Amino acid sequence: MQIKGGRFLLTGGASLIGSHLAQQLLDAEAAEVILFDNYSLGSPDVAAFLAQDRRVNAVRGDITRLYELYDALDGVNGVFALAGFLTLPLSQNPGLGLDVNVHGMFNIVEACRHRGVRKVVFSSSVAVYGDPEADEVDEAVPFRWQSAPPALALYASSKIIGENLLRLYKQRYGLDYVALRYSTVYGERQHHRGVNALHIIESYERIKRGERPILPGDGSEGHDYIYVGDVARANLMAMASEVSGESFLIATGADTSLNDIAGILLRLTGSSLKPEYRDDPGKVQTTTRAALNYRPRKARQMLGWEARVGVEDGIRRLIAWAEGANAP
Repeated sequence: MQIKGGRFLLTGGASLIGSHLAQQLLDAEAAEVILFDNYSLGSPDVAAFLAQDRRVNAVRGDITRLYELYDALDGVNGVFALAGFLTLPLSQNPGLGLDVNVHGMFNIVEACRHRGVRKVVFSSSVAVYGDPEADEVDEAVPFRWQSAPPALALYASSKIIGENLLRLYKQRYGLDYVALRYSTVYGERQHHRGVNALHIIESYERIKRGERPILPGDGSEGHDYIYVGDVARANLMAMASEVSGESFLIATGADTSLNDIAGILLRLTGSSLKPEYRDDPGKVQTTTRAALNYRPRKARQMLGWEARVGVEDGIRRLIAWAEGANAP
C-alpha cells in the first residue's frame, strides 16, 4: 500500500509508539493521520503537539465502542492497531484489560470489514512465546504458558487472540494484515506502564534524584530493548509492503542485562552511584532469563526491516528528551 496520499488511523495514537509512527507517516507524505485515543493511557499533550500539522486529526474514541470506530474509519485506507493494555495495567485490572485487548480488537477488525479498510498492522508482542524453551526464538516458536507468570500469560493470550482474529478475517473477508511482535520498546515520550521498559526511566529518575538504581536479583536479567523509532519504522514498512497474513518478530537480536542498562545510565548521567540489588516481591515480572536470543531474520527477509539504533544511542536520546521535558 502506498503511504503517500493515504489516510491512516492509529488506535491508541496518542502513545509512545503512536507519536513516533504518526511523525513518520507525515514525513512519508500521508494525506491524513487520525489519532484515535480515549486518553485513559495516552497523552492529550502528544495529540495536541502532533495536531499542529493540519494533516493530523485527533479523535477522542474508544475501541470498546464499535460505533465510534465505525465513524472514525470513513475513507481510511489502513489501520495501525496500537491500542491495548500492557502486562502491568492488565495485571491491575484484568477485566478491563481483556475487554480492551480482546473485545476491542474484535471491534477493530469488524469495523474495518464494514468500512472497506484494506490493511491492518497489529501491535502484538514477544509475550506470545510465554516462557519458551527454545535456544533461539523466532516466529515458529510455540506459546509456552505453563511456567509464565499469570499476568504475562493473560496478556500473551490476548495478543494471540488478536493475531487469530486477523487470520480469521483475512480468511473470511480478505482483510490484509501484518502482526508485529515487539520486544521491549523504549524511547522519547516513554510512559510508565511497560513492565520492562519502565526499568529504564525509573532508574534514570532515581539517579537524577541522587538515589541508587535498584536491580532485582544479581542484575543479570536480560531483555531485548528495541528503540521506538525502529518500531515505528517497522509499522510503516509493514503497511507499505505487499506482505499480508504474516507475523514478524520486531527485536534487535541482542540481549542487554539490567546491569548493562544501569551502567549506561550511570555513565551517560556522569553519576558515581552504584546499583543496589534488592527484590520487590510485589512487582510484576515477565522473565528472569539472562538470554532471550530473539532472531528477527524473517522481518529482514520479507520486509527489509532491521533495527538501526543501538541501546546506548537509544538511551542517550531518551535522556535528552527527559531532560528537555523537565526543563523549567
